[in-house]
Amino acid sequence: MLYMAKYDKRIKARLMRRKGISIIIIARELAVSKSSVSLWCRDITLTEEQSKKLERNKGISLTTGQRMGAETNRKKKNDAIKIADIFGKSIVNKVSKRELLLISAALYWCEGSKSESTSSFMFVNSDPDMILVMKKFLTGVMHIDPVDIVCAIQINRIHENRIRKVLIFWKKLLELKNSQMRKPYFINTKVNKVYENYENYYGVCRLLVRRGKYLKYKMLGLIKAFRNELLSG
Repeated sequence: MLYMAKYDKRIKARLMRRKGISIIIIARELAVSKSSVSLWCRDITLTEEQSKKLERNKGISLTTGQRMGAETNRKKKNDAIKIADIFGKSIVNKVSKRELLLISAALYWCEGSKSESTSSFMFVNSDPDMILVMKKFLTGVMHIDPVDIVCAIQINRIHENRIRKVLIFWKKLLELKNSQMRKPYFINTKVNKVYENYENYYGVCRLLVRRGKYLKYKMLGLIKAFRNELLSG
């Protein structure tokens, strides 16, 4: 039908229209534009019964069209994601220690403590995977003893009744002892609604290193080197 000559499509469209078929469906069936079908069939007058039927089905046709459009968009999105995943795998093969150092320094530039008011290394984020990457960097690249890694959780007061679950989550994820878990800090900002991810939200993790002052200086040194290299000249 896609290869039907334009003249034949015009004839077919007129026959379908005389049967009371909607412009949208005719256009879809013949793979032509709605404007073409309207032009071809503008002199055809539908019976009162046909007009009423089209009016009744108008909402259904629109819903069907929207559903088909949404499905098409979903397919395009999924295809784009698959292509992006293939692209990512083709670029990232195995991350070396140097590459992990550069990645972690960039993350610290975004989410690490850089102010004079904080005297030690502190990385802050709510993404568990990002926190794990930073821990891997600390132990595998900077050779920080795991027992010197400390975790402090910041979360809204509405999660106080499930704080034990929150703390256990981070403790198991980071493989920490009770002594490495600091007292949680509750935010008292009023929340007017309970979000859908309420039961799966684990707050913001502050990953700290005991006696980490010089480690912080090293991170700031890396950031300064990045800035000078990328922005100079």
